Parts: sequence; structure tokens; C-alpha cells
Amino acid sequence: MSSSKSKFLAALAAAGVLALGVTACSSDDSSDSGSSGSDLSGNIRIDGSSTVAPLTEAIAEGFQAENPNVKVTVGTSGTGGGFEKFCVGETDANDASDAIDDEQKAMCKKNGVEWEEIQVANDALSVVVNPENPVQCLTVDQLSQVWESGSKVKNWSDITNLDPSFESELTLFGPGTDSGTFAYFTEAVNGEEGNQRTDYNNVGEDDNQTVTGVSGAPGGMGYFGFSFLQENEGTIKGLEIDNGDGCVPPSAETVQDGTYKPLARELYIYPSAEALARPEFDAFMEYYLANVNSIADQVGFIGLTDEQLTDNEQKLQQLISEGASS
Repeated sequence: MSSSKSKFLAALAAAGVLALGVTACSSDDSSDSGSSGSDLSGNIRIDGSSTVAPLTEAIAEGFQAENPNVKVTVGTSGTGGGFEKFCVGETDANDASDAIDDEQKAMCKKNGVEWEEIQVANDALSVVVNPENPVQCLTVDQLSQVWESGSKVKNWSDITNLDPSFESELTLFGPGTDSGTFAYFTEAVNGEEGNQRTDYNNVGEDDNQTVTGVSGAPGGMGYFGFSFLQENEGTIKGLEIDNGDGCVPPSAETVQDGTYKPLARELYIYPSAEALARPEFDAFMEYYLANVNSIADQVGFIGLTDEQLTDNEQKLQQLISEGASS
């Protein structure tokens, strides 16, 4: 269990509302017990982004505490790997750290899976280094020099115009190619989705391997969602990013004010139309948006703006209404 999730469970326990446990693909199933005023029951299957998963797991903990006859499972196959399941009807919803692409849309259409897009949070995709690294900021061009396909950069001293100078072997850690974080980062930094050097430590969907690797290598560098930086602050260090207007740190404030470019992004959950026709799933999604901003802060995520929250709540209610009338 991640420390961010543990913090949320501790908060629930302190309030006397300890959740009954979300079933993650990597953990043992929990047997629900107890009673509640809810008469909802059923199973909800969610997969997808490892970045979004800790938030969805925390939401599911609270929802199951109020609805013990609804079992929510949350997997982490990556945004792309999750869409491969979602678009053949194996799951009810897909967590995504990047918007659905044309290939994924075509796969869903081919299999008759209709989908909707709901934004659930914001993110500062974070570039992290060893805390002993004296470098505080990199430009987008310097990041691209390091990570682009065919890069020959082997040492921090090979990076053009690096200030301060740093002599250390570069050891890179990053997500697998099914990751929405991989897709977003490569497009934002290297100009094309999938454009990235291959000689790096591919951690798949286990972002904790990036934490371990970067913290253990003086010249380590990796990237992942902001919540993992928050969870491991001190063990790793987040770099500021210069997109041409000066160095800007990854933070809730810089994402909300639009200055953290180009690595600020939206995080999503994609429910199927079939799932939205089920009352237990509708209740879960309503609970998600009603509680996401308070829970997001507890588990290191950046909440929705008031406008984003209102827009997505209205969108969800319209979808539920349309499903009820069809």
C-alpha cells in the first residue's frame, strides 16, 4: 500500500469511517462486511493509468465504506493497456493520464464500446533527480536533448549550457510505452508521441521503481505524476522547468495559474455508456466528483478548478439523465 493511500485511510479512521477496502489487482481481495443504508450492490471494474490509480483507489475506499455491497477493483495496466481492456468491454471505466487517442477511439468503435470523458484532477508531470544533484532547473530543450530518440547524452556534463555544471553518469528511469505519462511526456518534450530514447530503465507501471532508482543513483533522472513526487519528497527532488519564461516548479499553484508548461496536464476517467446505465456505477461517479477535491489534496493530487468541477458535474448529470431516459 502506498503512503499516500495510507494517509487517506488514516484520515478516514480518525473520522470514525474506516473504509472496508478497495480491491486492487496487485493485492488480496477483501471480504466486505458491515451494514449501511445503501441498497446498491454489484461490481465495478476499473483499470488504466498508474498515475490516476491512487486517486481512484482512495475514492473507492470511501465509496465502499458507504456502500459495502459494491465491490470496486482498480488495476494499473497503464493508460494504453487499460484502453485495450476497456475497448473490448472487459472493464467499466479506464483511468487515463492522457486523452484517448484516435487508435483507441477506433478500437472502441470496432467493438461497439461507447465512452465518455470525465476530468477528475490536474497534474504537474514531474521530472525528478537525486536530492544531491545540484541542478535545480532544466529547459525544455535540455530535457529533449536528454530524452529524445537517438540521444547520445551519457553524462550530465554532456547537457548543453547546464548550470551549475555537474559531472555524473546519467541514469534514466521512465514508464513503459503503454503509459499515458510516456505518451504525454514524449509529445510535450520531444514533439512527437513515442519519440524517446530506448536505453533507459523501463519501469513499466511501477513508478516506485523510479523513486528507488533515482534516489539510489547520483546522476539519476526520471519522470512521473506529481503525487509520486509529493509522496517521496526528500528521497527525490523535483526539477523546475523553463519553457522560455523562466524556471517554474511543479506545484498545484503553477498548474492552476497556467505557468507550469508544457508538463501541466488533465487526468481523466473514461466510463462506458453501458456502465453509466447501472445505478451503482452512477452513484460511484457522483461520489467521485463530490469528494475528489478534498481527497485529491490528501493523496498528493491537484484538484479541479471550480469551473472544471462544475462542468464535469453537469456533464455527468446529463449523461445519467440520458441513460435513465433511454
